[in-house]
Amino acid sequence: MLMGRGTETIVDSETLAEEVQKRVSQSLKGNSTYSTVTEESEQFLRKRVLQSMPMAILFIDLVGSTSMILNLPKEKLATIFTTFSQEMAYVIKRHDGFVLKFVGDAVIGYFVAEELSVSVASRAVTCAESMLKIIKVGINPILKNNDLPELNVKIGIDFGENTIVRYGDDLQEAHVDILGASVSMAAKIQNLAETDQILVGYDIYEKIHPSIQEYFVHLDLDKSQWKYKSAKTGKIYPVYAYIGK
Repeated sequence: MLMGRGTETIVDSETLAEEVQKRVSQSLKGNSTYSTVTEESEQFLRKRVLQSMPMAILFIDLVGSTSMILNLPKEKLATIFTTFSQEMAYVIKRHDGFVLKFVGDAVIGYFVAEELSVSVASRAVTCAESMLKIIKVGINPILKNNDLPELNVKIGIDFGENTIVRYGDDLQEAHVDILGASVSMAAKIQNLAETDQILVGYDIYEKIHPSIQEYFVHLDLDKSQWKYKSAKTGKIYPVYAYIGK
């Protein structure tokens, strides 16, 4: 089992994997059962335009998508991308997060910190753990059985204050989004990750319970790899890699 640490409910990853395999199989047969997963986020954001709030931001991106684009028929490519995006979105929602949007072969999720920032940091990390497990035991076996390429990903997570913005005057239709340093930092951290690796910024790491911090190691990066500085300290922003249990 993978579980939310703190106040969250237990998420049974074995049950999730079985559900995923059924949906992926149906999707590959052209019988997609996926539903809209961003509506809840839009409703949440529209009610809070111009508000700022602390959030954990998670980026997950497919590795090797360019090769798939060049070598797969467009129908199969579309099915794989849709399946990946929707399944990762479902994992985010199962961990009490919101799906912000899909960007090409990436999914962006966020977890709102209410009173317990430790809780939100743990939820984001647990979500990332579940994503890797779901891809490995839920999605990839079905893709392999259908002679399709298996999926690999990179995951980056960061934490910070973000402002909710609306692009336009239409209260119901204008695009809503979130802006903040942690959004761009999470994207940069994800780009730094290796295949099937979870990386987190210091602002997430410091909020994780000490019993969980022991599963992370600080990355010793030179300036050619990582040059981004913390807005708080002015020093190079520390990044940590999840090494598992």
